[in-house]
Amino acid sequence: MKKYGLIGNPLDHSFSPQIHALLGDYEYKLYPMPEENVIPFLQSGLLHALNVTIPYKETVIPALSYISDEARRIGSVNTIVRKSNNALYGYNTDYYGFTAMLNYYGLEPKGKKALVLGSGGASKTVRTVLADMGASEVITVSRSGENNYKNLHLHRDAGLIVNTTPLGMYPKNGVAAVDLRDFPNCSGVADIVYNPGKTALLLQAEELGLPCAYGLSMLVAQAIRAAEYFFDKSYPEDTLPSVLSRIAAKMRNTVLVGMPGCGKTTVGKILAQKLDKEFIDSDEEITKRTGITPAEWITGYGEAKFREIESQVLEDLGKLSGKVIATGGGAVTVEANRAYLRQNGSVFFINRELELLGTDGRPLSGDIEVRRALYQKRLPMYRSFSDVELTSGKDAEAGGTASAIASAFLKISERG
Repeated sequence: MKKYGLIGNPLDHSFSPQIHALLGDYEYKLYPMPEENVIPFLQSGLLHALNVTIPYKETVIPALSYISDEARRIGSVNTIVRKSNNALYGYNTDYYGFTAMLNYYGLEPKGKKALVLGSGGASKTVRTVLADMGASEVITVSRSGENNYKNLHLHRDAGLIVNTTPLGMYPKNGVAAVDLRDFPNCSGVADIVYNPGKTALLLQAEELGLPCAYGLSMLVAQAIRAAEYFFDKSYPEDTLPSVLSRIAAKMRNTVLVGMPGCGKTTVGKILAQKLDKEFIDSDEEITKRTGITPAEWITGYGEAKFREIESQVLEDLGKLSGKVIATGGGAVTVEANRAYLRQNGSVFFINRELELLGTDGRPLSGDIEVRRALYQKRLPMYRSFSDVELTSGKDAEAGGTASAIASAFLKISERG
């Protein structure tokens, strides 16, 4: 049986096996290794074909008998096929992946000044594609080059910004190389990082209303092209949206927010079964980590201290992939939690009638008037945090609410 896989270091963040599992019935595994093992591994003949990721896209070149035109122009190889004579042929499917990414989200480089953040191997691919697609100027920004992060004011007229650096990539989520508010002419932002699904750069772009291109689409598109080289076949045009929506639904978190006692835990457990995902209750996670329940934190140490602990937990949970996460009712009162929850998740607000909210063990809920005041204060926060709002009245069943969320979640995932 022929074997396939991915080499690089590290690989613990990779989604490639899950993507290739949707492209065909073949073995595809991860092979992390140090640089000195790369060439001997290629020569061993263990894999019939493979993908290559950072930092070895240039390391593999001396072992190849043939390099495709786009790979030669870029100076980087990310797909290798072993031919019948044992010769290794190298290709760059990232070129196709980034092109497909821009086209899928409707970002048009033609006639625009493009700012490429980073000067590594991925940057070479991106710069080549942008030039081929007619960008009027392609500027590379690096830490110590002619164009660097200290003279970005020279490029305030950039119309397209593309991040090719690992800044904001899991597990060092939450950072970005630039502040998009410094670029008033920017009309589109792309980030090739795919874990998290929305980097800090893309989250800011969304807040500013800028069109975005998300890295998972590039990963899926290049994998499709790699599989075409693996098997010398063509996949249908609808393969990208089909696989992208399925892998996004599998990898994205489904996050529930809402007033205390609105049913997030009950709905979340049902939803997790429907989506075949692990369920995590952030309040239970706080208790597990600290040995103190949220109610005990609030009554014993004050709400401010509890919110600090809660944010630390949500920061960790937000980095996970493919979970159903129920948050505490007040999670939305801390602005930083918005990015934690949205970076890898779609957020759903369960808006339940106040008279139906559970109050046991919830020190902030109080009587109906206290709840009403709390609701009015938090309602704008719930809505600003969420992608979808669902009203839950007295006749609503948890199963029906879970089904509605599942349907909306899968619809959102169609865009990757």
